[in-house]
Amino acid sequence: MKRLAYVDNLRVVLTVLVVLHHVAVTYGNIPVWYYVEPAQDPSGQLLDLLVMVDQAFFMGFFFLISGFFTPGSHDRKGGAAFLKDRLVRLGIPLLVFVVLLRPLVTFGIYREMDLPYWQFYLASWDPGPMWFVEVLLVFAAIYALVRRHGRTPRPVPQGAPGFTAIAGYTLALALVTFLWRLVVPTGLYVPVLGLPTPSHLPQYVSMFVLGVLAFRHGWFDALSKRAGRLGFAAMGAATLVLLPVQFATRGAVSGLAQAAWEAVFAVGMIIGLLVTFRERFDRQGPRGRFLSGQAYTVYIIHPLVLVGLAYAFSGLQAAAIVKFAVVAVLALPLCWGLAALVRALPGAKRIL
Repeated sequence: MKRLAYVDNLRVVLTVLVVLHHVAVTYGNIPVWYYVEPAQDPSGQLLDLLVMVDQAFFMGFFFLISGFFTPGSHDRKGGAAFLKDRLVRLGIPLLVFVVLLRPLVTFGIYREMDLPYWQFYLASWDPGPMWFVEVLLVFAAIYALVRRHGRTPRPVPQGAPGFTAIAGYTLALALVTFLWRLVVPTGLYVPVLGLPTPSHLPQYVSMFVLGVLAFRHGWFDALSKRAGRLGFAAMGAATLVLLPVQFATRGAVSGLAQAAWEAVFAVGMIIGLLVTFRERFDRQGPRGRFLSGQAYTVYIIHPLVLVGLAYAFSGLQAAAIVKFAVVAVLALPLCWGLAALVRALPGAKRIL
């Protein structure tokens, strides 16, 4: 399979969003990070808005892309080699993060605890941002199991799904998400597994499956420019119509509006970005190849950089948005620079 420069470029942008997302959590009003400074001014609400917008689509987009590259990898390597490769590429970084990096980023939290470190380590066990890799391992195993008991499918190029199919999926996603959240509400955290957003699992699972289908049927290439424009338009319209309903109501109405907004926003944004990057950013020079080459490693090591910078600037007295900007501007080049150093270690590129 040829290298798709526009997909690589999308992964870079999504990885940047992950870094910015966690900087925003650091200085906003959503205290779910290794180091937080809750906002003391209204600018923190802007950071919360960024977190909400990111969460609506960016991890689903990651799962879509991961699903897209899964069938080709399995076809080339076969079931056993595919699973071995996933264990190396996903399992080893997960283990390294939990054993080596997590103690470093949680040290500040432990200093406030009056108990032995081993008790703190076990009691607070979770994979942090590597929950994504953890879930991908499960998806890869399920995919390999399905392929083992079925015939090897052949690529069947066909036109991209039409408006009716896309609208139907979006409506189904909104409804399933709403019903799912009656059991798994927004904000629920799953300890040990470390899933921070299990309320979004319908999106994650369906996007991964759609990625697999997109590979088999050539949907990424078949999406029209008009589909991209309509995607952005739908995303904007849903935000104008559904977000006010979500915030102005309570109970089931608010929950349904939230699920509908997230579904339309995610589908519209993903289609719009896919088409835009395919048409305008389907090329890479040396700089682009460098950025995409380090993106996975940046995802793994960025908590170390962000927590270190946050402690370094803990004495800075400034508005939340200002501290966000300062740390973000420094974090992005530091993350990519550190990632390049890590990948320069002997054998690292075999994994990363």
